[in-house]
Amino acid sequence: MQLFDMHCDTLYRAYTENSTLFNDSFHISFAKADYIRPYIQCLAVWIPDEYRGERAWELFCGCVSKLREQLAGTDILWCRTADDIRKVCENKGQGIILTVEGGAVLGGELSRIRMLHDEGVRMMTLTWNGRNELGDGIMEKDDLGLSEFGKAAVREMERVGIIVDISHAGEKLFHDTAMTAERPFLASHSNIRAVTPHKRNLTDEQFRKLVSMGSLTGLNFCADFLARENDAGEILQPSGMYDIIKHTGYMLSLGGGKSIAMGADFDGADIPQDIAGIESMDRLHELFEEHFGSEITEDIFFGNAYRFFTENIR
Repeated sequence: MQLFDMHCDTLYRAYTENSTLFNDSFHISFAKADYIRPYIQCLAVWIPDEYRGERAWELFCGCVSKLREQLAGTDILWCRTADDIRKVCENKGQGIILTVEGGAVLGGELSRIRMLHDEGVRMMTLTWNGRNELGDGIMEKDDLGLSEFGKAAVREMERVGIIVDISHAGEKLFHDTAMTAERPFLASHSNIRAVTPHKRNLTDEQFRKLVSMGSLTGLNFCADFLARENDAGEILQPSGMYDIIKHTGYMLSLGGGKSIAMGADFDGADIPQDIAGIESMDRLHELFEEHFGSEITEDIFFGNAYRFFTENIR
């Protein structure tokens, strides 16, 4: 089985819990993932909303130091270029792409975008759930969209080669980004609101916009973003793998065959009980093949993200 997953918080956990990327009690351990080849995992540095200014930057720097320490002496390739990604695929190896979850890491300084790129970052969400210098996250009550600094940051990210990620973005910020961006942006870990009416999920309009750009939406395994509800808003039953199938089927009905990928949110969310972690991906892969066939399954598990990142990482 091959896998390209666009979001996890395993690096953040390894740093903040003084642990490792090989901890079998985490959702992702690169030891547990050895059966997946090729395997490319986006590792996010999460910037919680209470982290701002220098505190946010120091958190990022600590996570990067942890990453360097963890990769030393391994054959896991830190992918900084499209050729690095191709190399992982050709050698059936394992690779990581460093990302940031939360534009607050910039501390309002555009110059830090170049610094992030120099440190190996290749994708960044503009916000987490709240407000930062770039604009408003999805849980901000008054969604004011992208700030002028946020618009400048989007343009600078595109210039230096960091992919813009709008997971967690407020709806106005999403549309402001669509008006500002000149290159495809993506939603690394977001589901569909029509299937599960959670605010963090995308509207049909947002998803269609991503499809029209040839972009990506990563299926998120967070139990709350998958749960099915009745008309009273009561959860019908605990969510599970079949709810991921339901979201996928709906996204396919909107023409998303080349725009769906994996963004599991391992180690960053409460996931369904029938998913233990990375070791459960082979069973999920089997379910996808049963429902959608091998070609669509391979696109969602690897091919779509491989295409997008090799075309858009610079």
